[in-house]
Amino acid sequence: MNVPIVDLGREYREIRRQLDPVLRRIFTSGGYILGQEGEAFEKELARYCGVGFAVGVNSGTDAILIALMALGIGPGDEVLVPAMTFIATAEPVALLGARPVFVDIENPSYGMDPKLLEQRLTPRTKAIIAVHLYGQPASLDPLIRLAANRNIPLVEDMAQAIGSTYKGKMVGSFGRISCVSFFPTKNLGACGDGGAVLTSDPALHERVRALRNHGAKIKYHHDFVGLNSRLDEIQAAVLRLKLARLNIWNEKRAKWAKAYNVAFKDLPVKLPETAPERKHIYHLYSIRSTRRDELKSFLEKNGIPSGLHYPAPLHLQPAFASWGGRAGDFPESEALAAETLSLPLFPHMTAREHRQVVKAVRSFFGK
Repeated sequence: MNVPIVDLGREYREIRRQLDPVLRRIFTSGGYILGQEGEAFEKELARYCGVGFAVGVNSGTDAILIALMALGIGPGDEVLVPAMTFIATAEPVALLGARPVFVDIENPSYGMDPKLLEQRLTPRTKAIIAVHLYGQPASLDPLIRLAANRNIPLVEDMAQAIGSTYKGKMVGSFGRISCVSFFPTKNLGACGDGGAVLTSDPALHERVRALRNHGAKIKYHHDFVGLNSRLDEIQAAVLRLKLARLNIWNEKRAKWAKAYNVAFKDLPVKLPETAPERKHIYHLYSIRSTRRDELKSFLEKNGIPSGLHYPAPLHLQPAFASWGGRAGDFPESEALAAETLSLPLFPHMTAREHRQVVKAVRSFFGK
């Protein structure tokens, strides 16, 4: 039996009876954009995350781009970004003509290291993007203090962490503005691309709403240049049903992650750790091994897929080569990139599938 790394069909089968009538209504009405499903989802998402407003957009990448545009980031500015994250965190910075300035990560959260952050600040620093990697919150308190002391907006990239908490408070509610992705494999995933921008600042909210719709607050009256980046009604309908189940699904992820931790505790691997006062929602269950590539190959031969998140930190990506990043610049990020391996984990995983993964990993290490 092959074990899927994720099975989105099982999610659909759980919500199908409720979803299908809604989709028929949308198809019959022909109202696909900026309708009642999107409006309802934005309110429900804002309430869930503990913020004043949510604005649906068409991807997590656009969410970051629009958030930075709303903050006025542009040519000549610098934005601090963790060296270890998906390129979508830094890509929008470069697209706006600004420069992503990389910062190494810390253990065990794998978020930006606050102790190193201040060294990277310059008078051109106009924003800090905190990434909650793999589903665990970054060390927010020191980042919040530093941002407040320097009057620099803190942006939360919570693409992998919706539903996680820091000191009992939902991520996405700490920054001046926050961004989430609804890529299908995320804990809260659409049936296509999607994203949202969150904020409790009314002025930022209004600007984001206009930016996602060609810079228009009123149809055909464009106050500034914006984007065509709107979350459609079909995706909003899917996300509303999944949001209602998100806490339960996150609990199931945590159950399987805990079972992995017990099964692997005697192996020569580094297991995920939850830092104090944080709730990890295990978007990814990523272990670390100096034999990562061998283990990955072994698992594949035994019908078990695994993922590399991510095989190269941002300062070593060709896309950012012009800024002169070199091997050795960010040792923690480089070590994680070389050793991390994500194992199958999803809320609808079966006990049999879990046992098969455990058996294969233990077998590789001769256990």
